[in-house]
Amino acid sequence: MQTQTIPLQKEAGARYAKCVEVSKRVHWEIDRDVIRGRTLDHSKKFLPDGLSKVGDLEFLDAAERRLLSQIQGRTYTNIFGLVERYITAKMLELSHEHWLGDQAALEALVRFTDEEIKHQELFRRMEAMTAPDMPAGYTFLPQPNDVATAVLSKCTWAVLALTCHIELFTQGHYRESIEPDGELSELWKDVFLFHWKEESQHAILDELEWQRENARIGPEQRDRGVDDFIALVGAVDGILQAQAAPDSDYFLRACGRVLGEADADRIKKTMLAAYRWQYIVSGAQDERFQKILGGMITADQMKRIGAALAGITS
Repeated sequence: MQTQTIPLQKEAGARYAKCVEVSKRVHWEIDRDVIRGRTLDHSKKFLPDGLSKVGDLEFLDAAERRLLSQIQGRTYTNIFGLVERYITAKMLELSHEHWLGDQAALEALVRFTDEEIKHQELFRRMEAMTAPDMPAGYTFLPQPNDVATAVLSKCTWAVLALTCHIELFTQGHYRESIEPDGELSELWKDVFLFHWKEESQHAILDELEWQRENARIGPEQRDRGVDDFIALVGAVDGILQAQAAPDSDYFLRACGRVLGEADADRIKKTMLAAYRWQYIVSGAQDERFQKILGGMITADQMKRIGAALAGITS
């Protein structure tokens, strides 16, 4: 056991150190590097079609599709700002376990939290920039501190599972949908380019901390972790349902025409389906996430998680 553990510790140490190196290399500032005196271009989309699911709504014209992408894009930035509140708090908590240990690991987590605080500020700035040029009446319902308190009440294993899930799907969203789309507002697209540059390190640190916690706990604690993770995914779905409804109503008020009942119902169903894809399904299907999770839990535990996800995506 000891001869196996030492190489694993060395490998983890090297990965922490690499995250520090890359963090220093890609470091950016909000005004100097991202905003650069620019404004959002409301003649263009914010969220790409692959995330917004607007292609499923063939009865919308080009302007309506653009508006729907902008509403979803607005919520997209607000939700990232929301989840980064709890992530910052959790990583600060975990950093104390490295205070008198691996200093590269400590620095990596300190830089992680500093970057997440910066990301929160960036997304607050984006909301402030978006609001004046969109119709009045948009409401973002979830409260960051309330959500953070609820998430942090769960065990560390589950919180890290959710965090790894989130930060892996951000990578997929950028690479597969945002980066290839040449029709997005340039500033909105750049926000997620720079976000992606730092989140790439965060996803690695999530994995390292999650694996470290998994090695520390026993089977009963891990089983509780699975239950807590399922509960957290359910809570995320509750947030998505709560936000999809006012976002749909906002679109129906702002789109400039009265849609029939059947089309209005399709808007509402597609909005929720898009949000579930963005924040739950795309992460659950991520190959890296499945590999990490599958290496920690039993087949029966994986079935429990699959059954919970089936209830959301069916």
